[in-house]
Amino acid sequence: MQKDIATPIRTKEILKKYGFSFKKSLGQNFLIDPNILRNITHFAQLTNESGAIEIGPGIGALTEHLARTSKKVVAFEIDQRLFPILEDTLSPYNNISLIHQDILDADLQKVITEEFKDVKDVMVVANLPYYVTTPIILKLLEANLPLRGIVVMLQKEVADRIAAKPGTKEYGSLSIAIQYYTIAETVMIVPNTVFMPQPNVDSAVIRLMKRTEPAVVVKDEGFFFGVVRMSFAQRRKTILNNLTNGLPNGKEKKADIIKALETVGIDPKRRGETLSIPEFGALSDELWDAFHSI
Repeated sequence: MQKDIATPIRTKEILKKYGFSFKKSLGQNFLIDPNILRNITHFAQLTNESGAIEIGPGIGALTEHLARTSKKVVAFEIDQRLFPILEDTLSPYNNISLIHQDILDADLQKVITEEFKDVKDVMVVANLPYYVTTPIILKLLEANLPLRGIVVMLQKEVADRIAAKPGTKEYGSLSIAIQYYTIAETVMIVPNTVFMPQPNVDSAVIRLMKRTEPAVVVKDEGFFFGVVRMSFAQRRKTILNNLTNGLPNGKEKKADIIKALETVGIDPKRRGETLSIPEFGALSDELWDAFHSI
């Protein structure tokens, strides 16, 4: 088998050969531990019938593991300097397509249709640049793409927020936005010592498996997410306080907000961080009726 890219010695050799220097602005931190990469691909549960989308392949460390365990890999890279390196390091594999584009600008529905014609399922598997983690995950989920799920490495603090449960300090609108679409779990903690260069924080691998239906069915998704965001606007304030200040004409319609809360059995003195997704769903629907002219 091809010698792993992700060892400290091989990574240094490749970087030296091409005179590559890291760009901090692109959040480039390359993994130098093959065991971590094997674990990531294991958590993605890929088969020889799977397609894999990777974001930011770097010098191909994770890409080669995906190529070994799936039918086809499509990798998005925005740093043009890496393409000659990737063409070299990934030359033993004939099931990889490299796309020079920012994933946030890509027509992913089109890419999936064209690139994954004969696969059974598609997973996104990536070591994400920290600075753009949340927009990427939300784009992947909100676009309603035909994905089985997402397995990504990101900053541990963000992973904690994504997988958080109600009543914890990490739980917030990001937790709800992602858990609305997926079942989220942190599957691995990754120390900063297995990267080159070393980031200042630890990382985590999170697995997001797409739900067949959203966590809760609501009358209006946009309104639901608006209510969620308003409820966390000032974490120390009560749900009643935040909604009164956040909803259009909330102060004039305070009695309607109290009535909606009481109808669905939520104490107006509770804070947003204590509400489950089903509770937010019920509240959102009740408020939608009172504020349907919004």
